[in-house]
Amino acid sequence: MTALGGIGHAAFVDPKLPLAMTIAIVVPIELPVITWVRHRYMDTPIISAATQVGLGGALVSGTGFLIGSS
Repeated sequence: MTALGGIGHAAFVDPKLPLAMTIAIVVPIELPVITWVRHRYMDTPIISAATQVGLGGALVSGTGFLIGSS
């Protein structure tokens, strides 16, 4: 799952931002799927799984913005 998610995010290496943003549409689909996998296979309560995935996504997003603005 990590490799598949990374492939979707690798689009931002492409200097053509519109193409990268089009490919990045996978993120709104990816996060609920990760939440479901954590709930289903790791016995994590759904609220806890969603919180963990949401916070992780926020950290990744914040890091991306910091790197992009430097």
